[in-house]
Amino acid sequence: MRSLTTVSLIALACAGPTLAQDAAPLAQAVPSEPSEAGPGPGDEIVVIAERIPGQVDTDVPPVLELEEKDIAAYGATSIADLVAQLSPQVGSGRGRGGRPVFLVNGQRISSFREMGRYPPEAIRKVEVLPEEVAVQFGYPPDQRVINFILKPNFASREIEAEYGMPVRGGYSAQELEGSILSIDGQRRLNASIDYRRKSPLTEAERGIVQSVPTDPAVAAAGLDPADFRTLVSREDSIEANATMTQGLGEMGKGGQLTLNGQVSRVVRDSLSGIDAVTLDPIERHTATDAYALGSAYNTGLGDWRLSATLDANRTDSDSRIDRRGGGGTDRALSRTWSADPKVTLAGSPFALPAGTANLTLDAGYDWDRIESTDSRNAALGETRLTRGNLNGGASLSLPIASRRDNVLAAIGDLSVNFGGGVDRLSDFGTLTDWNAGLNWKPLERLSLQASVIGRKAAPGLGQLGSPTIVDVNVPVYDFTTGQTVLATVTTGGNPDLKAETQRDIKLSANYELDLFDRANLLVEYYRNRSTDTTESFPLLTPTIEAAFPDRVTRAADGTLLALDRRPVTFSERTSSRVRYGVNFFGRVGKAAPQGERPARGGGFEGAPASAPAAGGAPSGAAAGPGAGAFDPARFAEMRVKFCATPDGEVPDLSGVPAPMVERLKGDDGQVDPARVAALKARFCAADGTPREGGGPARLTPERFAALRSALGCGEDGKEPDVSALPPELVDRLKRPDGTIDPERLGELRTRICAIPAPAAGEGGRGPGGEGDRRSGGGARGSGGPGPMFGGRGGDGQGRWNLSVYHTIQLDNSVLVAPGGPFLDLLGGDGLSDGGIPRHALEFEGGLFKGGIGARLSGRYAGATTVKGSGLPGSSDLRFGPLATFDLRFFMNLEQQEWLTGKDGPGVFKGMRFGLRANNLFDAHQRVTDENGAVPLRYQPGLIDPVGRYFEIELRKLF
Repeated sequence: MRSLTTVSLIALACAGPTLAQDAAPLAQAVPSEPSEAGPGPGDEIVVIAERIPGQVDTDVPPVLELEEKDIAAYGATSIADLVAQLSPQVGSGRGRGGRPVFLVNGQRISSFREMGRYPPEAIRKVEVLPEEVAVQFGYPPDQRVINFILKPNFASREIEAEYGMPVRGGYSAQELEGSILSIDGQRRLNASIDYRRKSPLTEAERGIVQSVPTDPAVAAAGLDPADFRTLVSREDSIEANATMTQGLGEMGKGGQLTLNGQVSRVVRDSLSGIDAVTLDPIERHTATDAYALGSAYNTGLGDWRLSATLDANRTDSDSRIDRRGGGGTDRALSRTWSADPKVTLAGSPFALPAGTANLTLDAGYDWDRIESTDSRNAALGETRLTRGNLNGGASLSLPIASRRDNVLAAIGDLSVNFGGGVDRLSDFGTLTDWNAGLNWKPLERLSLQASVIGRKAAPGLGQLGSPTIVDVNVPVYDFTTGQTVLATVTTGGNPDLKAETQRDIKLSANYELDLFDRANLLVEYYRNRSTDTTESFPLLTPTIEAAFPDRVTRAADGTLLALDRRPVTFSERTSSRVRYGVNFFGRVGKAAPQGERPARGGGFEGAPASAPAAGGAPSGAAAGPGAGAFDPARFAEMRVKFCATPDGEVPDLSGVPAPMVERLKGDDGQVDPARVAALKARFCAADGTPREGGGPARLTPERFAALRSALGCGEDGKEPDVSALPPELVDRLKRPDGTIDPERLGELRTRICAIPAPAAGEGGRGPGGEGDRRSGGGARGSGGPGPMFGGRGGDGQGRWNLSVYHTIQLDNSVLVAPGGPFLDLLGGDGLSDGGIPRHALEFEGGLFKGGIGARLSGRYAGATTVKGSGLPGSSDLRFGPLATFDLRFFMNLEQQEWLTGKDGPGVFKGMRFGLRANNLFDAHQRVTDENGAVPLRYQPGLIDPVGRYFEIELRKLF
């Protein structure tokens, strides 16, 4: 159920979820006293619920929404960890684009670095939106959008330690992390430091059979080359990150500025065998230093929203590689820079009968530079490449039909969008892109989207100009001979690559199912067509060798000696697929009586309460922008202040939440006395004093219980008693012919029944109101005053969820060059190891109750076959199906009374223990030739040297 503003049930019955996006409450005020007889003919019933500021304003329904209780059930250690667990839902099936677009409180950020280290306890809500929403923020419509809505007040300090190793041993990994976070309204501060270490894993520790005979000199010395070839490099890394966000001007009227900085150093050491002359290990030592700076500025310009972001990076890499034959050491140096400033302006330039048009303008300049040298190619000298990309674009969304505004209401809600852009590249000239889309909601539960994208795309600067590196003794499977050989392999950039032309289509449907707490079914169809595509060099099949004969060097007897794997251009590539999935969310166990539920300060299911931020509001206050939750003490304080102010005067607005102050302003940006008077009337009516002219009836627990009873809440199979509903509400549920619309009635019942009923004897302000004593005493950041408001008070019930997604490849083919060859990648032709399976499945789900949770995720890829040449010695390869499962268990120690005793958590407060098992059943893909033998190149230890991996973690949040 979408979060709603303070709205009447009458309006809610016909407006549906979109009302939440448009309504803006002046306060969580409670209207005048009702009669004891229940709702009367002249009464308007008001439900107090919250609309969380920071939600994305769009008519496209989300793929997934997570409230605080759902987030707690994932047991994530950071936002980055949460995103990784949500991979089935946040991943796009388009086959284009990169990682999702990330927003914080509905606003653009410079990069994921800004909030990737935040603890998930700081999140109030997560929205995952389809790719079409990305255009509203100046991005192409090929990336899903994830919006993190943060709590307005939160503070924490965190220490986390992890240790992991494979069941078969060989190496281990350790991580130690510390971080602090403070959120105080529009002011946020986060700093973290992370250290990781991995020990090396060699081929000997996995029993790898060498593909070529051991050199006689090496054998004579009693050395095994497998002891000196690493499958996993030794690695040490350290990373420090700091982010500060500050509101500018009084109460943030001047906007919000964010600054982020990050530095890191990674050192890797690997072995490539034994030098037959010196009998010394052949070592490679690489040190990489990275520096990043990000900035974001968001502000309002009248009815428009301005966002300016900058993401700048510099990476220095220094690799030292031992030469064979005792010839010393080669050195490869590279330095890359990038700076991507971007400005977007979004607003509503005009109104149409069905609503307002939305326009987004964006402009930016992307600058990249690469400098590299390699002593192995000293004749080439230093490589220097620079690219500047001046770009701009626009996207316009137009509402066509609207049920809410009664414009073509018979067809539902319909909008169309158009967009286009221009990129002026310093090395590729002018490239253009365009997109068009349609969003249609014919039924309340069903939404449909269609989009088409056309664009020109240049190869990456690294694909064009990365330094040429020659590696020796690299295992390569030769389909022509059916043998695995150690060949000399060349990698790097290819300056002859062309610009790619793309034409993509997407059709999707999202249907909300009436199952459990909530559920939805998502079906998507994608078709991609491209010409002049840039590809990594594919598997060395006879077909590929015939197309690129200059990339292969063979001995006189046909043995493969060398292979050039630099990128290539294919003439045409076509693919189409269907992806569908379901998401289920439910509860476990019965709700505990309200008097026995945990206090707010303990958090939902034992999530540790956060400490007050320096200079913050008193404990329990829902201060700051986006507070949203109804706080009785805060409400009483503001009511006294407003009611004590003489009529016609403006009271002292200090301490009043910023969103409320903004809604009190007129078009000139100044506080409007008329709006203040209206709010004062609502506040002062809440103490039982009738407002002049009457007003909405306050929803007491008795009235609310009567309404739930009439709708049949909690009684499976019972039909709603329409005659017991208020007449005005019944009128709004009727069709034009006077009959009750069952869809509207069902929607009303779903929304009202989802709000927990107050316990008997709880008087005062209605469900979750002043009479709800559980709403006091919580620490800052603990959310709203009870489950009705999405708070973390907890209802004693556990949570479970399950998401399953299935992808079916309908077509995937490549035309290598005009006139051929043509490759059917689903019919036995191959470009990469494993080929492309026709069927792929991924799922994740879990259960969380009483502070103990378990999660299981899995991936399945069907079998594929890559055909050989058919000549003597050649063989087809069969890549068997592969199913892997990851298990995660976690326990909030402070909730375990058997551990903490009756005196309280003590040292266990805020502490959590976790255990992970990756590749739980130690599954490896089996690769065989026509005779059932495993080629040496595809030994299980080479495909997946780690296998089943266990990790324990201990996390403490202060």
